[in-house]
Amino acid sequence: MRDEGRSIRLTIPARPEYITLGRLALTAIAGVRPLSDETLHDLKLALTEACTNSVRHAYEAGSEGSVQIVYEIGDEDISIEVIDEGEGFVLDEASETDHLSESGLGIAIIRSLADELEIEPGEGRGSRLRFVKHLGAAA
Repeated sequence: MRDEGRSIRLTIPARPEYITLGRLALTAIAGVRPLSDETLHDLKLALTEACTNSVRHAYEAGSEGSVQIVYEIGDEDISIEVIDEGEGFVLDEASETDHLSESGLGIAIIRSLADELEIEPGEGRGSRLRFVKHLGAAA
């Protein structure tokens, strides 16, 4: 149910101070596709966790990099992809448990807030994390 005209792509430097731009864009999107305050808050938190993972783990300290955020606005859902070209990782049940025990609660938070979650290697290098929130009529 995607409409090509309802896709927004934002590229930010892989630095913590730029994550707020992704959240601001999401707030603006809520003007196009009205969202409940609770849904908007959940999406902002999930987006912050996803971007923070890319900023912290994708690139070596001091190196340059970027994070792409792609927002897809559908009639019944919104999906957000966070893509980096850093080191990348593969998440399986065993590595998720290990990663979470080392302070990486971000994936668990995103999983609890989103209706769907995909994590996979990016095209070439890096990682691609995509989460979807089903909106329905009462969003």
